Amino acid sequence: MKHTYHIQGMTCNGCRTHVEETLSKIEGVRNASVDLEKAEAIIEMEHHIDVNTLQKSLPDKYSISERPMITMAETRMETKSKLEQLRPLFLILGYITVASILLNYNRPNWEGAMLDFMGLFYIVFSFFKMLDLKGFPDSFRMYDPLAKAVPFYAWVYPFIETILGVLFLMRLYVPFALIATLVVLGITTIGVTRTLLDKKSIQCACLGTALKLPMTEATFIENTIMIVMAISMLIGL
Repeated sequence: MKHTYHIQGMTCNGCRTHVEETLSKIEGVRNASVDLEKAEAIIEMEHHIDVNTLQKSLPDKYSISERPMITMAETRMETKSKLEQLRPLFLILGYITVASILLNYNRPNWEGAMLDFMGLFYIVFSFFKMLDLKGFPDSFRMYDPLAKAVPFYAWVYPFIETILGVLFLMRLYVPFALIATLVVLGITTIGVTRTLLDKKSIQCACLGTALKLPMTEATFIENTIMIVMAISMLIGL
């Protein structure tokens, strides 16, 4: 028999490995598989093992509980909760859009507005990442393919965004900044897409760790908007 449990307290792959090995050693457990991103454990048992027994085998920092059945009402509440959590993201994007329009409303074309939008996007988003430079890399590595393969990339990513933001706002090396945007956000979007398709419930690091945002389609859309802007501007150069 297989049972799925929720695990709290895991912060890294070392925690995941430790929990998995500990649960696997419990008498009556055939196999234990722990998923860090979903914060869950799937345990195959020879016979039923109560949660208290599982909890006693784990260190105090970890908490294990059975996955509850989710009702339709709870699903609607969860959807509403996600929208409330995403409110800061929508507000920030709204302010950036309005600011870009106001800065360019009397110009003959909207190329400047697009550059300002991209510049402000990078500056604002990098600012929130800078608020917790120690915590951001761990969250970012949860879904970004390059950050997973090259941990150092996760540490420098906020600074890359800051540099790109300055380049767009100052109109410096714009073609380079556009190409860099396609590469940087393209890689991240691949990871976001995989996460959404796998229906993994993890925190989005787009605004760092200061604001607890869930990974949703909104993250995919914001990256796609930037990628489309970059492509359209490269074509027009």
